[in-house]
Formats: sequence, C-alpha cells, structure tokens
Amino acid sequence: MKRLASLIFILMLVSLFSGCDNKSVSLKMTSENYPRVDGSTATIPLAIALRSAVTGESEEDLQLKTVHSKTTQAFRSLQYGETDLLIVYTPNSIVLDELKNAGIDIIMEPIGRDALVLFTNEKNPVNDLSQKQTQDIYMGNITNWKDIGGEDSEILAYQRDVESGSQVLMEKLVMQENKMITPEKDFVITGMGEIIEKVASYEDEKNALGYSVYYYIRAFLDKDYKIKLINANGVAPSNETIKNGTYPYVQDFYAVIKTSEKEDSGARKLFNFLTSKEGKDLITGAGYVALD
Repeated sequence: MKRLASLIFILMLVSLFSGCDNKSVSLKMTSENYPRVDGSTATIPLAIALRSAVTGESEEDLQLKTVHSKTTQAFRSLQYGETDLLIVYTPNSIVLDELKNAGIDIIMEPIGRDALVLFTNEKNPVNDLSQKQTQDIYMGNITNWKDIGGEDSEILAYQRDVESGSQVLMEKLVMQENKMITPEKDFVITGMGEIIEKVASYEDEKNALGYSVYYYIRAFLDKDYKIKLINANGVAPSNETIKNGTYPYVQDFYAVIKTSEKEDSGARKLFNFLTSKEGKDLITGAGYVALD
C-alpha cells in the first residue's frame, strides 16, 4: 500500500510538468545503452524527463518503471556498482564515510536547488514558525500549538525515517546541532506521499505538522489535500526565495558519478549534460529550480 501511495504521488508530480519541451536535446542514446540512474524520491520526475529527452521514450512509459531507492541507499548502490549515476539530494555523513572507507572517489556537482519546507493542515491558524520554534517543537520543548500562536491542541509532529533525504535536510538545515526527540513509531513516516496524507487528514484535525522538500509538496497545494506551507522566519518558500537564498532552509541537489567513470561512458555523458546550459534548461522545464 505504501508503494502504491508513493507511486500515485510521483505520477501526480510528473503530470504537473508534463508537456514541457524537453525533447530537443543534443545528447542522444538508445534505451539499451542508457546508464543505470538512481537517486532521491523527489528527483524521479527529473530522471523521467531526462531519459525521455535523451532516448525518445515516452514519459508515460517511463513513469511505471522509473524507481529510485532514496538518498542514502542510492549512494550505497553507487558504491556497490549497482548504478552508474545519481540525481540526488545531500546524503548523511555516514554514507559518505562509507564511500571514503571503501576507497571510492566521487564527483558531486550541484545542478539544482530545493528547500526543506514545513507544512500543516490548512485549518491550522499558525502561518509562520521561527527556526527556534521549530527546533523546540522537534526537541520536545514545545508541545502545544497555543504556545506559538495557535489553538490549545497538542502538536502532532511527524518525522521522516533516518535514511530519507528529507530527514537529512531537517537535521542539517533546521535542527543543526540540536538533537530531535525520538518519536513514537507511528510518527515516523517512510514515504513522502504518506507524510502528506497523515498531516492532511489526521482525523480531520488541524494539529499535525510535517516536513518535506518543496518540489515534492507544491504539487499538492492546489489539490484536495487540505495542507498549507508554513513560512520560516517570516519568509514564504517559493521558486524565487529558494533561488535567491532568502528562504532559510535551502539545499542544492546533485549529479553524482564515480571519479573513475570513463569519459566516453553513458554515465559521464549524462553527468556532463546535466551540468551544461542545455541540462539546466531541461531541469527548469521539469519544474525544478536550476542553478545559474
């Protein structure tokens, strides 16, 4: 069921930006010699747009067969030789240490920018949280919405699983040196789609809080999911505030290959394409915030 829910959310993301002109690219490959690509869940739509543009395969056909193993496991797949190129968010330091200890050098080139965003049920009157308030919530110091301008109700603060890209960003960008409280099992969410559904529909109440990456969640703001984004330190997340860095929880995402990758390999060619002007145009066309 969780796999089905995640697939539905990915299909919604792809359909949001379908029809973008990503077909006229100079790099061409066949589906047979296309390299193995893995990465974060939120980069699946980009992986689909990239492969469709390069091979001519339809995005509809690619939607059902494009699978990413999530941020941490994707790096391990690269380490073990199970994939050739990553389109991925920042991993935790543990997996980078694993690569170093295995004697594997990698090239990580930033190709786009995203942000960690907090969201709640649209009925919740709270519209802004300072970084200190957010830290206190996830450290267990603030447990009631009335203490931060809301109603007298318990804060149901959901977290992601430890190996997800969203959790890495939350710990790095928001919590920084502060340790998050260990939640009850039911409040640790594995899938990106699942956390949206939990916050949107928790017994039709308005006291749930969650977080995810901006690219992923914005596809559902105009849908019937009853969620809204919360401003951070008074700044609303948007393409503009993420690109110019005024929104505080901003993080680049990357194209990654092994340094040992041959210059004429498919993975190296895709890496070079993604870091080119033409690649940036495709990234923008797929609905992401590309770097200048």
